[in-house]
Amino acid sequence: MAVNKSPIIVQGYAFYNDQDAVLAEAERKKVEYLHTHLNTSDPEKVLAVYSKAVSDRMFKTPIGIDFLREMQTYLIEQCDYAPTDVPAIPLFVEYDKQLKDREVTDHRRIAGKKKEEEPKEKVPFIFISVVFNIALIAAVIAMFVITLKSDQPNILNYETAIRNQYSYWEQELTEKEHALRVKENELKQREIELELKNGN
Repeated sequence: MAVNKSPIIVQGYAFYNDQDAVLAEAERKKVEYLHTHLNTSDPEKVLAVYSKAVSDRMFKTPIGIDFLREMQTYLIEQCDYAPTDVPAIPLFVEYDKQLKDREVTDHRRIAGKKKEEEPKEKVPFIFISVVFNIALIAAVIAMFVITLKSDQPNILNYETAIRNQYSYWEQELTEKEHALRVKENELKQREIELELKNGN
């Protein structure tokens, strides 16, 4: 985050970095839109919009929080809703600086421990990853070998399988044709013998 020396003013609030100022300006536009389009004469719709804005955490900057507070006050004071029926406004800022500093210190301490432990954790992970990858490569190679040696046609040996099938059929047809010719010759031989016998 880039910290600016001079604050960016949005609707009376001073923001000290660009991201917060941009977020505040976006929320100002949302508030303006809701003021224009929200029908305050229907308390149920107001409560529905308010509840949705709270549950979706639509507003985070003071500009949006002011608007939520305005709606909350309107629902309780003007529309006679009980305070328990109107959801509380969530805040995203820690106001106790000591608490914030202590948490940051704790996070740094935990992060330091993690850095020390990382090399120990990475070694087994890398080892397991390498073993797993080798197993996968072996499985892929085994599948290719099985596929190549398989009698069933597949994407790798379909051309060979089809050629073998046609060769087998061709051989079968040749053998049958040869057998038919032999029988034909036998029949012709018998006819000749019969004619000779009848001629005598």
